[in-house]
Amino acid sequence: MIPIQLTVFFMVIYVLESLIIMVQNSLIVAVLGREWAQAKRMSPVDMILISLSFCRFCLQWSSMLHNFCFYFNLDWVVWHVSVIWEFNNTLSFWLTGLLAVVYCVKLSSFTHPIFLWLRWRILRLVPWLLLGSLLISCGTIIFSAIRHHMSTKLSSMAHLPRNNTVVERLTSLVHNFMISQHLVMLTVPFLLFLASSILLIASLSQHLGQMQHHSTGHSNSSMKAQTTVLKSLSVVLIFFTSYFLMIFIATVDSLFAKSPWFWMWETIIYALVSIHSTSIMLSNPKLKKVLKVRCWGLEAA
Repeated sequence: MIPIQLTVFFMVIYVLESLIIMVQNSLIVAVLGREWAQAKRMSPVDMILISLSFCRFCLQWSSMLHNFCFYFNLDWVVWHVSVIWEFNNTLSFWLTGLLAVVYCVKLSSFTHPIFLWLRWRILRLVPWLLLGSLLISCGTIIFSAIRHHMSTKLSSMAHLPRNNTVVERLTSLVHNFMISQHLVMLTVPFLLFLASSILLIASLSQHLGQMQHHSTGHSNSSMKAQTTVLKSLSVVLIFFTSYFLMIFIATVDSLFAKSPWFWMWETIIYALVSIHSTSIMLSNPKLKKVLKVRCWGLEAA
């Protein structure tokens, strides 16, 4: 057992992280939404960023509701909020994967016919890909609602001695169904993100190597920009991969569920989300400019 003071400490840190994440994503939606209102049009990348930020805002609210209801045994609320959380989490994974694919296609220097075709078509396909991500995530609502309903029924039957064997088998079946659902719904978009990020890093590294052989005054500044982009991509890759692994571990193994370390685990998970959101903000020129002016009090570059 850990001291109650440490539990309260991690709980407070988790709440602060949640507020930071909601402020970050609200800022992204506000800045890009204002640009859309002024220009009367929106780039496909901005469409994905706004969708992702709004989704993460809702995800953090549902996460807070779910975690506090779960920890304080408000079971009549938990499964309803769990369905909302799983929908938002799945959608955020698909949107993150879609964002990585678009960046890879736009910024990579590969000349393979598939990349050339995608570069020509991807921006037109973004609205349809957003719709597809939404529809796929809506499918999780159906499966999650069925799974949570079955879990509730099995919990109510667990006290009957003669049904113990049947209940245990059905509980194991529901748990395996949950793992399979997450394996498909989260792993597929994560693999899209992983493949796109690695391809983009490989392409930029190759281009950076070519620039180093033809170094000039102008290319030095370009090399610095390329190096900054590579570092940013590496940070996003590391932290989003860590987030995926921790979410998957929490799903497969209930080691930290209602344990003294529950809030520490949640604090680590959403620290990764906050860092990923920060990386996205710093990689977007419009958002970076707002951060410099409003948050750091510096003049816009």
